[in-house]
Amino acid sequence: MTEPFLEVRDLNVRFRDESGFASVPALDDISFVVGAERVALVGESGSGKSTAARAVMGLLPPSAKVAAKNLRFGPADLLSLDHAGWNALRGSGMGFVLQDPRFSLNPSRRIGWQVEEALRLHTRLTRKERRERALDMLSAVGLPSPLRIYESFPGELSGGMGQRVMIAAMMINRPKLLIADEPTSALDRDLRDQILDLMGRLTAEQGAGLLLISHDLQQVTRFADRVLVLYRGKIVDERRGHELSHSDHPYTRTLWAARPSAATYGTRLPVLRRDLGTMP
Repeated sequence: MTEPFLEVRDLNVRFRDESGFASVPALDDISFVVGAERVALVGESGSGKSTAARAVMGLLPPSAKVAAKNLRFGPADLLSLDHAGWNALRGSGMGFVLQDPRFSLNPSRRIGWQVEEALRLHTRLTRKERRERALDMLSAVGLPSPLRIYESFPGELSGGMGQRVMIAAMMINRPKLLIADEPTSALDRDLRDQILDLMGRLTAEQGAGLLLISHDLQQVTRFADRVLVLYRGKIVDERRGHELSHSDHPYTRTLWAARPSAATYGTRLPVLRRDLGTMP
């Protein structure tokens, strides 16, 4: 692996409960790095995957308390960034793709305006130059008729097209790290593979890193260079992507065995006992 872009050491996140006094742990001393590679964070719902992504992006709510021994992106200490510092980093150093473009794209703004936003904020390109780069990026993500898409509103696009627009918007300013939080969960199987391949190709071409949040172990086995397995806010297993199916960790084994398929139709899937013991 090359020199890491992102370094996370002993990251802890706790949320205040409704009373405002007690705190609920969400992440417990997790550590990992991401360089010019594809890293996946996997685990069941509630394991802390999205919390980790939002902690790195500085997008957790005020009820969250974040602490870490080290939380850095390049030379930037993410724990000490102010509002202006985060605005300078997001869209330039790091990009963030969410799982559903319907909640990420502004329905009242044309696609071209939204794809160009990072260029308006972080560059001094002319209006013509921004338009040209946006059209090139819409073409690069495989959208047909880029000019038509550029002039369209989000409601005129399918889910798969909207997700490609989101990737174009996040990659247009060539960030060093793309974080994608369940970016294919709202898509069918064929589109999921297309979107992942697209993100992998674009980050590789730009020499960037990719941190993928996912619950689909079979998908990340094919896609990721490294996989980190989260359970109750802790990283309990780490493997090369192609080695995930051979893990000897009981939680990883159960996640792998619990994948629904034609062969398991009509049968009970295995369930992990919460003491991380054997499967029943």
